[in-house]
Amino acid sequence: MLGSVDDAEDVVQETYMRAWRSYEAFQGRSSVRTWLHQIATNACLSALSHSSRRFLPSGLGGPADDPMAPPTAAEAPWVQPIPDSLLDPAAIVAARDSLRIALIATLQKLPGRQRAVFVLRDVLEWPASDVAQAMGTSTAAVKSTLQRARARLAQEPPDVEQTVEPGRLSTVLGHYIAAIEEADGAALERLLRVDAKIEATPWRTWFAGRATCVPYLVQQVLGSPGTWRLLPTSANGQPAAVGYLNGRAYGIVVLTVTTTGIARINAFGDPGLVRRFGFPEAV
Repeated sequence: MLGSVDDAEDVVQETYMRAWRSYEAFQGRSSVRTWLHQIATNACLSALSHSSRRFLPSGLGGPADDPMAPPTAAEAPWVQPIPDSLLDPAAIVAARDSLRIALIATLQKLPGRQRAVFVLRDVLEWPASDVAQAMGTSTAAVKSTLQRARARLAQEPPDVEQTVEPGRLSTVLGHYIAAIEEADGAALERLLRVDAKIEATPWRTWFAGRATCVPYLVQQVLGSPGTWRLLPTSANGQPAAVGYLNGRAYGIVVLTVTTTGIARINAFGDPGLVRRFGFPEAV
């Protein structure tokens, strides 16, 4: 719902504090699970009422045409990746598509209550009656809110890749890491789909199409062999890497891999995320 691992951690703590303070008043009219989700949902809605939506660069405008032009930075509340280590492994398998960066970014366009109903119904697959109880509303209202959320998402459907075997994901990630560390533009060109996209916060400039993405990577990102060091990890149920530029923490790179190649590279240039993923600040 929040699109941010930092905000999510704060709201988890707030949820436990609210539960601790109100536990004596819990009368057992629902399961503890439903009660905790009700508290968490309200905490999320409260947090959203005090902040604007989060973005990816593609949410701020169209792709750039000139891969040689210097990218433009933007101070925006960016969507953040979440380490798979913080998620229930069973949930990653069962709801992999619902964790994708593309869907998380698309959900940010929904009003808070629509977002909450969509997550509870279509991601967690709760019955409408349970969602109504958790949100303090009627089943009819839940169904109506979900219908509006689905209609809005259908106007701009997120990119969701075809099912790819885990072994294939690891192989592609390994080839990508090798290509970046060896500054091998030709290898990257072989890995990317023709319609591949690259987004890298905090730059609002982003690129679409292999013919534009590859020159951008070669001319503005790769440097010489050894400039980059990437360590494999996973985020949002997707293959990812922790990036180090000249030995210092850069951030997290998340790949959207399809059966025909890498469809999207989302780079999050935030050294603080490296610590969130449990990696050192330097290598």
